Amino acid sequence: MDRKWISANRLSKEYEIGVKEFVEFAVKNAKDPNRVVCPCLKCCFGKRVREDELEGHLVCNGIDQSYTCWIRHGEKKKGNINFENSSTYASTDFDTDTYEPDRVDEIAKAVEEDLRDCPKMFESLLSDAEKELYNGCTKFTRLSAILKLYNLKASNGWSDKSFTELLTLIKDMLPDDNELPSRTYEAKRILCSIGMSYERIHACPNDCILFRNEYELLKACPKCNVSRYKKKESTPAKVVWYFPIIPRFRRMYRSEEDSKHLTWHADERIRDGMFRHPADSPQWAKIDHEYPEFGIESRNLRLALSTDGMNPHGLQSISHSTWPVILVIYNLPPWLCMKRKFMMLSLLISGPKQPGNDIDVYLTPLIENLKRC
Repeated sequence: MDRKWISANRLSKEYEIGVKEFVEFAVKNAKDPNRVVCPCLKCCFGKRVREDELEGHLVCNGIDQSYTCWIRHGEKKKGNINFENSSTYASTDFDTDTYEPDRVDEIAKAVEEDLRDCPKMFESLLSDAEKELYNGCTKFTRLSAILKLYNLKASNGWSDKSFTELLTLIKDMLPDDNELPSRTYEAKRILCSIGMSYERIHACPNDCILFRNEYELLKACPKCNVSRYKKKESTPAKVVWYFPIIPRFRRMYRSEEDSKHLTWHADERIRDGMFRHPADSPQWAKIDHEYPEFGIESRNLRLALSTDGMNPHGLQSISHSTWPVILVIYNLPPWLCMKRKFMMLSLLISGPKQPGNDIDVYLTPLIENLKRC
């Protein structure tokens, strides 16, 4: 199908016919014809509309001219990749209903450099990537099966307990010689070698310091003299979980598809004076002007930090406040910027009270890693 109409004048007959062809294609391939993703310049793939609204939006607002492969509307890309079904955290732009054995080999190769100093861990990962799920199984390896199942856990918000019950049930269903772990803990141990690991850092109950580096061996805060532990020395009074970002950045750049998205703001963004992306803002231009060596390389990451308190205990403890810190990548196009795959949980600050202005203490390991990038 000819896509030249996308860049044609919106008042032309060519554009009108092209819009009708697109709407027909989109509705035909939509799961729900009354909820079709709108690629107009106003909605920017962030809204679902009816068939008649879709045509009106495209005629009045225009279409994103970089959208020449309609992957958001059912068109298959190379390797039969279907973008419509690729919103899960652990997948990398492939249909979660289709098993692609090559992806596991790519993961093993991608982490080889990160695990150079841990040869035993890499050998274990490689072994899991090659080991059949059970004798004679050609569709899944031990690692690919765990990745698929954990992907479902993450995308559906299953608890560790429910996931353990599922693993136990599936393990009983499979032949006796299967290699599937029976507990969430075992699955996590296997996956932590591919970048799903974290650092558990003790913190001062009054948010003064983190017990790391020069304070690592101390039993009390050097500033307020409050004990590091609760009544039992084995239980810390406050903890922050840090999820290292450098390995995730490396893997993102190693992916051909993901690294292409990182330069979208420079290569494919529409420049028509409208403000639809952070790259259109005067602040973005100011940074490019003040730091020209940084701004000239479009692959350099523009990051934002976002945090807010939440109560993980529901109504059981109204005063409790836990703070996740999310890293957002502004290089990406609007329809990917807020996808779970690209939003990185970097810190999780435990409660029960909010850190307030002392949150900079908890950001220390993240800032140190960013300076190394």
